[in-house]
Amino acid sequence: MNQLKKSGGMIISFTNQPGISRGEAKREEFESELKGFGFDKVYLCPHQQNEGCNCRKPSTGMLLQAAEDNNLNLNQCFVIGDRWTDMLAAKDAGCIQVLVKTGARVEYGTTSLFNYRSRFSGRVQKIFVQQSGQFVDNRNFYFEY
Repeated sequence: MNQLKKSGGMIISFTNQPGISRGEAKREEFESELKGFGFDKVYLCPHQQNEGCNCRKPSTGMLLQAAEDNNLNLNQCFVIGDRWTDMLAAKDAGCIQVLVKTGARVEYGTTSLFNYRSRFSGRVQKIFVQQSGQFVDNRNFYFEY
């Protein structure tokens, strides 16, 4: 996060948090925690998967709202995520996709690479994978792993 902050760009969190609509958590708690991690702004979808909203990833609603609110050109924005829903939302919004294996739940990135590769096929221009702290451009990583 510190390296991203040094780049001078805006760092925005886009997150699905259905626990909010179930009453398990509060929006303000998530926003406070994410801003504490260093995010400049937070866009949050509190809806359940079956509610059919346009903000829940893989829909592009949160990305499009952020672009409008912050005068962003999404073709010049990176979306860094660990799930296939992040990558599809990023692609459909015209962003550059960065798929990472995260420390807390490494299986999310790996699962995204393997179980959902048919959804990436023909849709993802590039997938970047974090290896040893470096981002590696590896277009066919999900087929060659």
